Amino acid sequence: MTNNITIRLELPSDFRAVEELTREAFWPHSEHSCNEHLLVHKLRSLPAFIPELDYVAEINGKLAGNIVYSKAKIVTPDAREVEVIAFGPLSVAPEFQNQGVGKALLAHTIAEAKSLGYRGILLFGHPDYYPRAGFRRGWEFGILTADDRDKFDPLMAMPLFDGAFDGLSGGRFVEDSVFETLTDEELAEFEKSLAYKTPVEPVSVDVLLARLLPSAITALEPFKLKTLNDVRRISERALSQLPGVDRGAVETVRSVMREHGRLWGAA
Repeated sequence: MTNNITIRLELPSDFRAVEELTREAFWPHSEHSCNEHLLVHKLRSLPAFIPELDYVAEINGKLAGNIVYSKAKIVTPDAREVEVIAFGPLSVAPEFQNQGVGKALLAHTIAEAKSLGYRGILLFGHPDYYPRAGFRRGWEFGILTADDRDKFDPLMAMPLFDGAFDGLSGGRFVEDSVFETLTDEELAEFEKSLAYKTPVEPVSVDVLLARLLPSAITALEPFKLKTLNDVRRISERALSQLPGVDRGAVETVRSVMREHGRLWGAA
């Protein structure tokens, strides 16, 4: 971790550099392509965008990371719409990863969101990482996904004041439609304005299965995993609770994912 991190609001002059940074941050963990940089580009022009929470991080004057927030809502069983906020993408340039940049952006913007009076923050993120920043699983507050999934570990939530989520049990978290409506055609057109990058080829899950015991392989069969990126859908907590999966299997998964440049787990 470095102590030379400066946090400031994003400026219009940062826009293209932030989009390029976002692309670089997510590309190694994608397969074939990623669209997070297009998402950042489009969010800025939407009513849901929150410019007061659009921050960049710099290290020694060089752009190191960015976090973007947007307005979202929880739709309750009685059809009330309660405003919350969501963040994402949260991007850190590859050369500055594992230096505390993401943590610094989160800490600063969570404090800002509280001071601005927002109710709470929700996001879809890795459930083995975000609890370290104070988030809890959405289902602990009774909050469901937009398609009514409960006990969905990647849905993370943080109330920004006591009782912020009271009375919202059974409510569905709904983000702005841009998160679900980006098209391959839009992405292809946007990519024309950027330097070409070689697509990341999928890595078969067989490289992992070859190093697991039969009991762990059987436990993973219901997930119908095809590539290592598919493994990222399973949290470490959920994996460790499967019959036939011991601590050694969890460590093997973490090791294989790391060897192939795929983010996974709490490490």
